[in-house]
Amino acid sequence: MTKTIIKLKRIYEKPEKADGFRVLVDRLWPRGISKERARLDLWLKEVAPSTELRQWFGHDPKKWTEFKKRYRRELSKNPAFEELRSAAEKHKSVTLLFGAKDEERNEAAVLKEDIE
Repeated sequence: MTKTIIKLKRIYEKPEKADGFRVLVDRLWPRGISKERARLDLWLKEVAPSTELRQWFGHDPKKWTEFKKRYRRELSKNPAFEELRSAAEKHKSVTLLFGAKDEERNEAAVLKEDIE
């Protein structure tokens, strides 16, 4: 069986064929993006960090390590994570889309690590 290629991409970047199956993993719809422009295959908002965790983190790089621990704790009890993993197994290429400006420290990066 071939391994799924999982990519990360900001939702604000132009969709490409190479993206494969496109999944938005943010709880909130990104500002200024129309549904047409997003070209999503799936919006899995339930897999995103809880509102409390997201607000606590606030994309503060100093909180990144603790954010990952807390988010993984949430994911361990979250059926939406299994739904995402299952979707990833069905496609050769999956792109996890996110709105955060920090392309290295966001929920999509944690999801990619955990799926791989």
